Amino acid sequence: MANTTKSKGRIGILTGGGDVPGLNPAIRAVTVRAMREGFEVIGIRRGWAGLIDIVRDKKADNDENFVLLTKTHVDKAARTGGTFLHTSRTRPSAVPKSVVPLHLRDTYNAEKNDLTEEVLKNLEWLGIDYLIAIGGDDTLSYGVHLYKKGVKVMAIPKTMDNDVPGTDYCIGFSTCVTRTISLTNNLRTAAGSHERFMVLEVFGRYAGFTAMLPTMAGAAHRCIIPEYEFDINRLTELLTEDRNENPSKYSILLVSEGAKFRGTDMVFESAEMDMFGHAKLGGIGDMVSAKLKELSPEYNKGKQINVINQKLGYMVRCGDPDSIDSIVPMAFGTMALDLILKGIHGRLVVLQNGRYDHVPIEVVTATKKVVNVKRYYDTERYHPFYRDFEMLPLMIMGND
Repeated sequence: MANTTKSKGRIGILTGGGDVPGLNPAIRAVTVRAMREGFEVIGIRRGWAGLIDIVRDKKADNDENFVLLTKTHVDKAARTGGTFLHTSRTRPSAVPKSVVPLHLRDTYNAEKNDLTEEVLKNLEWLGIDYLIAIGGDDTLSYGVHLYKKGVKVMAIPKTMDNDVPGTDYCIGFSTCVTRTISLTNNLRTAAGSHERFMVLEVFGRYAGFTAMLPTMAGAAHRCIIPEYEFDINRLTELLTEDRNENPSKYSILLVSEGAKFRGTDMVFESAEMDMFGHAKLGGIGDMVSAKLKELSPEYNKGKQINVINQKLGYMVRCGDPDSIDSIVPMAFGTMALDLILKGIHGRLVVLQNGRYDHVPIEVVTATKKVVNVKRYYDTERYHPFYRDFEMLPLMIMGND
């Protein structure tokens, strides 16, 4: 593979972390533009996993690890959601013993193994001159690590949570908000028919953007987010008031998966950690639903209010991209190629204040991007503020 004749060079591209609509349009934008400029494009399969699984032997079967991309590969895929290159939550600098590739287990046999040297050797063997990583802060943090090792890395921000620092927008967020609003509106007919509270748990981990924007758009009466611990009694009082003021007798709450009862920790499905040190969040919606039902008689003249409890989960990150998640990935991918053609690397392509730009890739690990509670969230009403929108980005809450 490393000896293949090339003209201007070879670009590697990978997608890591959770899937979102918009990844395939980004891959297409990079590939089509790169080919026109005389580059070859190697698609790395399964994110960083593809770069640790490679067997450096031209006779070895590496089809599951990388593919030489063509226009045929990317044209059809660009209209669809997900990532045709597949993805994983692999962190090559902290690979558990059980996940180390078979051909490397004699060398790497600790409980946690740093396979970065193998990644560097594999990039050299593949002849990759530039590496474009598309992902969230976890995936891109390893991209920062490689950049510091001398790899020419370009980063494209992707996550439905919209929490990559340095950018107002991440690929996948618009479709997530669109799906959340649509599903909430569909489910409200059941809530109204049965005169219930409706509790919808959404992804978001440490940031509440996926609960805030749909609520701001009118999909829900209230939302609770990771950035502010909520009082369940106050929440029950507010939702009961919302329900009783509604002619259809229902109220809706969006719950970010990282939301916390006052004085408690986040709720996890299990203690098992991924390679980035994250346990899987989930279950806060169930707990909130149970407490709302239990406490509701105190605020509803002694009558209990039943609850419809639903996790939206993967329903808001699947399917085709909406218009924004078709246009922004195209622009991000094209801009990454513009920079490469100028010999520039070590940058994160971003949207800031409604304009495409690029910032140092190190911003990904320098800070955290979360909801600015003081500016955007009414802690008395558990609802976004509606004020001071002048000169704010399209999705209101940018990279404060």
